[in-house]
Amino acid sequence: MTMRIGNHPNNLHLFLAAQWPGFLDGLDAAFVPYAEGRASAALLATGEIDICGTGSTPPILAQAEGADIAYLAASAPRPANGALVVGADAAPMRAADLRGRRIALLDGSFHTYLLARVLEDAGLALSDVVRVELSPAASMRALNRGEVDAWIAMAPHLDRALADGTIRLLARCGDFIPNRSVFWTLRGRLPDAALDRFVERLALLGQQIAADPDRAARLLAETDDPDDIGAWRRIVSARDWRMTPADAPILAEQQQEADILYRHGALPAPVSVAAAARRPHRP
Repeated sequence: MTMRIGNHPNNLHLFLAAQWPGFLDGLDAAFVPYAEGRASAALLATGEIDICGTGSTPPILAQAEGADIAYLAASAPRPANGALVVGADAAPMRAADLRGRRIALLDGSFHTYLLARVLEDAGLALSDVVRVELSPAASMRALNRGEVDAWIAMAPHLDRALADGTIRLLARCGDFIPNRSVFWTLRGRLPDAALDRFVERLALLGQQIAADPDRAARLLAETDDPDDIGAWRRIVSARDWRMTPADAPILAEQQQEADILYRHGALPAPVSVAAAARRPHRP
């Protein structure tokens, strides 16, 4: 059975995999493109894809809604990939000052988790702010116009806005959450041998990207902005592309996130992440 690998621009690992020579060697697989990671659970449920890569939040939401997911692997932490920012000309502000403010983000992604952690650290909750669903480009415009008070930004938009001097950092992603990519499927969808080969190819691709960041930057710039290859080169070079199995420490991170999101009312039900271990422990 051909493995259908979901591919969207917000997961740079798989987005590059779809263009990287030799990634599919030894795999009976094909890439299925779609717009963004929050659609992954629905596409898995309908059988349009078999495997996806997202931030840490979508699989937790899927499991809370009853999906029988299984974690396959996770990236190294990506501390520089996101931040809570305000406009460069905004009045001095701390996280505790966000009560009642309008925050632009992609709700249901790692943005929601980052915001919950920042607010909780300041003694606030998600319910204390107004979450405004906007695309990254629309978020930047809304922030510049004063239509929102803060924005959860991620690469490459974060890097561009910082370089332009149009934003100021309020909270860095790496100070609050690991911000990994996670790779997951539905339990029983594919044979173990095929899943093992996929994880092996992911790990090898990470090594190849780290060894040739210029190639990765060119591929990303070609599909985004060919004149912005310098920004992509900085992003690729700064990222740790290593893969780790979805082992006990990764599942513990996911459980911590699930508990916090449920506490903030962002999940419809509590989640036991251990149930999503690919190979459940048997005594």
